[in-house]
Amino acid sequence: MESWVKEFSGMMQTLVEGIEQFVAEVTKDVEEAIDAWVENSGFWMEEVETFIPLELEQRITEVLDPILEAYLGFEVSVEETVQPMVNTVEPLLNDHPVCMGCRHYHGQSYNGTMLVCGMHPYGWEGDKCPDWESFWQEPPTA
Repeated sequence: MESWVKEFSGMMQTLVEGIEQFVAEVTKDVEEAIDAWVENSGFWMEEVETFIPLELEQRITEVLDPILEAYLGFEVSVEETVQPMVNTVEPLLNDHPVCMGCRHYHGQSYNGTMLVCGMHPYGWEGDKCPDWESFWQEPPTA
């Protein structure tokens, strides 16, 4: 019976040595793979960092450009529509009642000097400006 125990013990020792050798080889292969990955990860991260932002920026531009163009077009049309009301109110605030509703009215101050309009930079002094043109479109005649 003692020979059977020795034989079993020898087989177990051989099995343990085989498992240890297998684990050592797998550990070595995993370490080599991790080392290679770490060495190449810097290169791949640089590639990803240069490619992804360019691709992402192109996609965002493709999506947002039409939206921005539509928004800016809408903003311009709203600004054109509201402009007569703005120009009608500003002359009252700037003490230029003759200029109310005139398409030439500017009404901005530059270095403390008011530019009333392109025709009369300091405004018209009389009751009716000879260059006054309505900002409102004339209705079509039938």
